[in-house]
Amino acid sequence: MIDVRLLRDAPDTVRDSQHRRGADPAAVDAALAADTARREALRRFESLRAEQKAHGKRVAAAPAADRAALAATAKELAGSVRVAEAAAAAAAEAFDAAMAALDNVVLPGVPAGGEDDFAVLRHVGRPRDLVAEGVEVCDHLTLGEALGAIDVARGAKVSGSRFYFLTGPGARLELALLSLGLDTAVEAGFTPMITPTLVRPEVMAGTGFLGAHAAEVYRLADDDLYLVGTSEVPLAGYHAGEIVDLSAGPLRYAGWSACYRREAGSHGRDTRGIIRVHQFHKVEMFVFCDPADAEAEHERLLDWQERVLAACELPYRVIDTAAGDLGSSAARKYDCEAWLPSQQRWLELTSTSNCTTFQARRLDVRFRPGGEGAPTEPVATLNGTLATTRWLVAVLENHQRADGSVHLPPALAARTGTDRLAPRGSG
Repeated sequence: MIDVRLLRDAPDTVRDSQHRRGADPAAVDAALAADTARREALRRFESLRAEQKAHGKRVAAAPAADRAALAATAKELAGSVRVAEAAAAAAAEAFDAAMAALDNVVLPGVPAGGEDDFAVLRHVGRPRDLVAEGVEVCDHLTLGEALGAIDVARGAKVSGSRFYFLTGPGARLELALLSLGLDTAVEAGFTPMITPTLVRPEVMAGTGFLGAHAAEVYRLADDDLYLVGTSEVPLAGYHAGEIVDLSAGPLRYAGWSACYRREAGSHGRDTRGIIRVHQFHKVEMFVFCDPADAEAEHERLLDWQERVLAACELPYRVIDTAAGDLGSSAARKYDCEAWLPSQQRWLELTSTSNCTTFQARRLDVRFRPGGEGAPTEPVATLNGTLATTRWLVAVLENHQRADGSVHLPPALAARTGTDRLAPRGSG
């Protein structure tokens, strides 16, 4: 959640953020009213509680003849205190709900608007002219089936639509991509993590995934657990309720996990192949850092993502996502989108988000900026993708050759044992 001090001191800043997101600015006024009501209810409860304590001392010191009358007053006070305590608790609950309805405050410079209002920051690399090279352009599924790398028919038979098998070279290529991502993270000083894929409701809610996008999340009702759509969720919860030590710099983790998404509301979108699926694997960077360093850390995460894209020799562009297309936790998000030859469009491969202190406030992750013994403050959290199953789509399509084979750049060849994937039966 956002800092209540910001809400009180600069409500127009929060209103502007809501407006830029396309969210309701009236939620700011509702939160302010709830804050006022909560503080007033708490003040009344504390006042009555103090009066009750003072009266109790009078009862104890009073002559026996006066105690009956004083005791009757004490009983009335006790009832008033209980009522005030319940009112304070209800007001606090209403305040928490009002604060939870507010998205993170977007950072200055983030484009206003929705999904199509992003700003292109740069293009890197140039897409190949496959037609000029004599290549009959195939999409990733046609290539993957010819290579014996992707089997969606049997995936649907076993599990339903939007499931698949990665077979033979497809399995090895996915592992190579994920290993490249993890190796890049480890070289940058990240601690590698294999994370849980089931989490408690408070962790899922704390990261902001049970808001507007709750329909995307799989829930195991009998166990009251959620399947994660990214290892960002368990990594964010890793230090929940803790005071972390940032004296040596940010805490950086790289989580490797299976991920699950219902893809609710995406009927008809990218249904062919493995672009938009229910289960995939991903290597995700996650950082806890001093809020003062968060924007610089965000640029570092983007740089590490671009290193992996460069190693895969993919043409891509970097976009600054518009406010209305941010998740509730993100204050800024950069996407890297690779060129997709079969559809002549850009396809998102990575995202990196600066969530400032929004998630940490919900999950109660703090540090001591003044050192040992100093007051605590919430940390900042950031996340960013280094590789996912979807990367196979871009690698297969951008590196296809006229003979139906797929070239693998050195970084992937070293991890698969070959620099060429050939169609089955081609020799």
